[in-house]
Amino acid sequence: MLSFRSSAGRNTFLLLALASLSTACLRVRPPGTPMVTKPLGPGAGGPGRCLVLLLPGRRDILGDYDRHHFPEMARRAGLAADYVEVDAHMGYYRAQTISSRLHEDVVAPALARGVDRVWIVGISMGGLGGILYAREHPEGARGVVALAPYLGDEEPRRVAAAGGLHSYEMGAPRPVADYERELWGWLKRYAAEGSSRPPIYLGLGTTDDLAPADRLLGDVLPAGRMFTEKGGHDWSTWTRLWQDVLDSGVMQKDCAP
Repeated sequence: MLSFRSSAGRNTFLLLALASLSTACLRVRPPGTPMVTKPLGPGAGGPGRCLVLLLPGRRDILGDYDRHHFPEMARRAGLAADYVEVDAHMGYYRAQTISSRLHEDVVAPALARGVDRVWIVGISMGGLGGILYAREHPEGARGVVALAPYLGDEEPRRVAAAGGLHSYEMGAPRPVADYERELWGWLKRYAAEGSSRPPIYLGLGTTDDLAPADRLLGDVLPAGRMFTEKGGHDWSTWTRLWQDVLDSGVMQKDCAP
């Protein structure tokens, strides 16, 4: 997915990813321009400050991060930043505009007004969005925190059968689910090249259905970039994982005045 050099490959990835993430009863809203955002409380203020963008899961709405105290937890942990929820709903993924709209509507304007450090935090579908953004606009993000990201269904089994990402080979393009092959091919290059910008920090719940695929990525990340908690695909687990990331101090160090 993230190796997309062509719009055709990118479109294939996103359409199939959305087919996997969506359900018949889930209404998909059309993507608006510009993206709607919701600032969450006072930040550090002033030029050069750090901005934390919060991307939702597929069933989440604006305000969910605030209701689960993510900004409050970050402020208590000493993270000097502004916090903004982004209404990056499934419609943007279906329209294949998640990365471009996030950059043009949110990140680029922030950088233009003096913000020089942007971190992206996403859960589930939002974790996928953060990784997509990191691939398409590495210059725009200082780091990505992906909590329980969706990373595909079929290809993780191939990666596991190969003995892990280091020994995995992409193979020939396939007519079905080829987006997963492209995703994991890029992740292998990302790990092999020692990419540090933007670094990906991964969190997963040990009983989450997505954990086996997420672990395959976590196993090749540098030490200190994977966090685990007992729990499934739910806010209780994601909240504890967020606290683990905050306790590591990596974002506070980058966002220090």
